[in-house]
Amino acid sequence: MLELDVGDDELVTPRKGTTMSEKKARPTEHRIRPVVAAVDGSANSYQAAAWAAAEAVLHHLPLHILTSAGIQTGFGSGITLGEADLEWLRVDAERVVGEAARVARATVPDEDLTITTEVAFELPAPLLIDRSTGAEILVVGSRGIGAFQRGLLGSVSTAMTRHAHCPVAVIQGIVASDPVSAALPVLVGVDGSDNSVPAVELAFEEASRRKVDVVAVHAFSDASADLPTLGWEMGKQTAEAELSEALAGYGERYPDVAVRGIVVANRPVRALLEESTSAQLLVVGSHGRGGFASMLLGSTSNALLHSVDIPMIVVRDRK
Repeated sequence: MLELDVGDDELVTPRKGTTMSEKKARPTEHRIRPVVAAVDGSANSYQAAAWAAAEAVLHHLPLHILTSAGIQTGFGSGITLGEADLEWLRVDAERVVGEAARVARATVPDEDLTITTEVAFELPAPLLIDRSTGAEILVVGSRGIGAFQRGLLGSVSTAMTRHAHCPVAVIQGIVASDPVSAALPVLVGVDGSDNSVPAVELAFEEASRRKVDVVAVHAFSDASADLPTLGWEMGKQTAEAELSEALAGYGERYPDVAVRGIVVANRPVRALLEESTSAQLLVVGSHGRGGFASMLLGSTSNALLHSVDIPMIVVRDRK
């Protein structure tokens, strides 16, 4: 059984017939790094909670669900909220995390999963960046409930892919959980740079846990025009060598994972989008061979974040 350090708060919708329960806690109170799901009451954020629950079960980790009841009230000595307003925000936030915990539990009803919840009053972005330091992975929805409401997700999800201290999974729309979708491969972008190494490692780990294949795509041309035959052959040979080097050793480490490498003369975004229609998960590095080491998010990762239809994990060096 996974051990957790949690407070003495009351139980929140415990699942019948299990010693596990939902409690209120901070992820830093866990002895192990949990899967952290950020929710804000939007349908998309509840989909993120559902995906996070399945991810936690795959990794044998607890799930921590949190929301922000903090709102921007002005600068300096600006408007402050009264006790009644703060209490309303707290009660509504408790409703949000409670519903997210219910959705998460319903996603994996027969699994032994510990779910904890947290309501915080920090602003969403700094809150999630702080919690990411103690998380195995941070899961957010691609969009929230609107700019004039809490807005935990949406623009905040983009901020997390730039600043979080752990891999960030961005969930787009409804997550398919049928057997056919569950058998689809994990897709990973490879560009031959050191920046894609953490993404390749995570892709193989996720595929192994899901018992599916890995599809590794290396798009060696950023040009939109067709390459001359000679340029194609030279570029293809170089790209195939880079892809083989990037995948070297993973067959021995993950003998249960079959790998299909794809080399295309295409823009990386277009190539990965095309392959994503036949994948259940896309994994990319935070920036690629064209980015500087200090870049927070590369153009390819950023473009995919706003266009891909399947769950996408953005990962930097997990060390």
